[in-house]
Amino acid sequence: MNYAIEMLNITKTFGPLVANDNISFQVQPGEIHAILGENGAGKSTLMSILFGLYTADRGTIKINGEEVKIANPNDANRYKIGMVHQHFKLVEVFTVLDNIVLGNETIERGLINNEVPRKKIQELCDKYALHVDLNALIKDISVGMQQRVEIMKMLYRDANILIFDEPTAVLTPQEIEGLFKVIKEFTKEGKSIIIITHKLNEIKAIADRCTVLRKGKHIATVNVKETSVEKLAELMVGRDVIFEVEKKMAEPKEIVFSVKNLNLYNKDRTKKLLDQVHFDVRAGEIVVIAGIEGNGQTQLVKLITGLEINQEHGSQFILNEKDITHASIRERFEAGMAHIPEDRQKYGLILDYTLAENMISNEFYMAKFQKHGLLKFDVISNYTNELIERYDIRSSLGEKTKARAMSGGNQQKAIIARETSRAHNLLIASQPTRGLDVGAIEYVHKTIVAERDRNNAILVISLELDEVMSISDRILVMYEGRIVADLDPKNTTIEEIGLYMSGSKHMEVTNNEI
Repeated sequence: MNYAIEMLNITKTFGPLVANDNISFQVQPGEIHAILGENGAGKSTLMSILFGLYTADRGTIKINGEEVKIANPNDANRYKIGMVHQHFKLVEVFTVLDNIVLGNETIERGLINNEVPRKKIQELCDKYALHVDLNALIKDISVGMQQRVEIMKMLYRDANILIFDEPTAVLTPQEIEGLFKVIKEFTKEGKSIIIITHKLNEIKAIADRCTVLRKGKHIATVNVKETSVEKLAELMVGRDVIFEVEKKMAEPKEIVFSVKNLNLYNKDRTKKLLDQVHFDVRAGEIVVIAGIEGNGQTQLVKLITGLEINQEHGSQFILNEKDITHASIRERFEAGMAHIPEDRQKYGLILDYTLAENMISNEFYMAKFQKHGLLKFDVISNYTNELIERYDIRSSLGEKTKARAMSGGNQQKAIIARETSRAHNLLIASQPTRGLDVGAIEYVHKTIVAERDRNNAILVISLELDEVMSISDRILVMYEGRIVADLDPKNTTIEEIGLYMSGSKHMEVTNNEI
């Protein structure tokens, strides 16, 4: 068979870590081919080699039967290969148009002419119904729109081989549906699609074949229609996976945390981002806030955790009967708050610090880690290694590994280890399983339930309706900055939650009801 892509016997090492171990796989023309594996299985590394970000130590790449050398992304572009990365590669202060043409500008008489590319981009937008405001700045558009910009970058360069790295990790259900429609349109034109993903149901929904990697090795390539979700999970992690969250009935006790009359406007006060938000979280319960992204959840968490300060009067945060409305981030943590942030790389870790340095990043000033301002390195090392063992954090150099060199799942485990291993009784977890594989999701859910069973109060923010239903003891739904529903997961359905999330249904939620 004439394959669009062949990667044969690919091996790539980083020091002692073998990221890709003699991996071979092929993609057919017009095929949607999924790459499945645990965090750290070598998926992104393999695709980074195909796109020229890394060079393989050994192995061969063929495009349409011809052996090629891909030393950098420019080579990949010449072979009509494009890639949308999990963390978008966009310049936030540039316009959408500038980002699309960047590196491939039209030059006339020494000046950049954007009129020709603007016409071509607009034609592509119309053809694939990928409408974006070409004059908008990247920093002002939604995450879903930013992904469209990345896709337009590939199409503008006439890519025929399109690589999507975790394309749905930051999208709403509606955006995911739209993306899949676009991808299927691409295949009708003969384009070959590679999707790196952890989401088994999405593989079943869109992929033709699936290659499974585990610990850097090729495990199997299967026909998706003939393979169950359970079998895919087993191939990925090497054992049976429990999809149901096992937890006993909640026994809520005293109120640990309260949000009272929280309001927030945008900078020019033309829109209310949070509108009279109020709720309590009790010891021994998991309260999950559900909602489509962009309905105030991000702002809510930033205000609660102190990442942003609210200038509105009348709002209050009460933690352990103490008013922390105007407290610093450190004061909130010392009052009993722990935080797993939505963006693990931006807010959760200092990427160029080691794992050990990150593990003490919010406690380094305490007596157990320093004396007279000098860090106790032996204590820090022992503490970090204990957490590595307890939380199964995998990295090439252990405590000395730079955070940016770790897989997404292990970065998340590191944050969870740091936040849950210190004194706290309120855990705020925002999108805690975003971008994680089924094995890591199972681990995170067990950790959250264990936190609840230790009589801590848990507040989770999640876009994943399956997750909302499976881990919650109580569900609050946000729509346009308001809490529009307070639901018992035992007495509701995903469909009903979806109606509240879309604004089609609304219940009057009062302080007494919460």
